[in-house]
Amino acid sequence: MNLEIFDRIQQVACQLNVRGQSLSVAESCTGGLLGANLTDLAGASSYFKGGVLAYANPVKIEVLGVSRESLASYGAVSEEVASEMALGVRNLIGSDWALSTTGVAGPGGGTADKPVGTVWIGLADCRGAFSRKLELSGVRRAVRYETVIAALEILLEKLVERSVDL
Repeated sequence: MNLEIFDRIQQVACQLNVRGQSLSVAESCTGGLLGANLTDLAGASSYFKGGVLAYANPVKIEVLGVSRESLASYGAVSEEVASEMALGVRNLIGSDWALSTTGVAGPGGGTADKPVGTVWIGLADCRGAFSRKLELSGVRRAVRYETVIAALEILLEKLVERSVDL
């Protein structure tokens, strides 16, 4: 496991365990890499409930409840779809928090509007969902790993921000 990812996962685990909260994931461009890394930490079942690998649009629609309209209007790699994926997996699995990843990892598939390295990460909790856009560079493997790191960092930011609410 990448040490940078392992460090983030330990921090996420600590934050979630202190709160007695849980996490789920909906992954497209990371292809299960986020969930796999989360479960590399012993005791992950104390905070990680599971995930959905929604690579194809029909899975996003039928399993996660992403709207056909969002996919048609904005595309799978979009703020709207990332948020809907996160909300969908949170509702499906019943977790407190949910992360989603959708993007163009490359080497092909990029367009002028969404070049290779364009990624959206969604985060949902009881207050709703938001998404953050990343513009990454590098080969496919690097884009996927950087997406995992960024997703964990986004979750950590929100967990720390919400610790004031405890």
